[in-house]
Amino acid sequence: MEKQNSFIDFYSESEISIMGLKRLLEPLGIFGIIQNDFNSGMLAGFMGGTPDTIRFKIRKSDIEKAKPILEEYINLKVD
Repeated sequence: MEKQNSFIDFYSESEISIMGLKRLLEPLGIFGIIQNDFNSGMLAGFMGGTPDTIRFKIRKSDIEKAKPILEEYINLKVD
């Protein structure tokens, strides 16, 4: 069974898009981790991931609180 404090993938998009979402979530006390496998691989000396796909991870316990913000954010980007 996963712990409620474990981090899970929440959103995957460009780094700029994730930074915008992160800026909306942090005032609500929802903090996340930006995971960029491509840059991590480059720093370690091997390739991994793609340069345009970055993952934003948040705590499992914050999912329900963060979902409405994500939906609103995606709708703003589409309009």
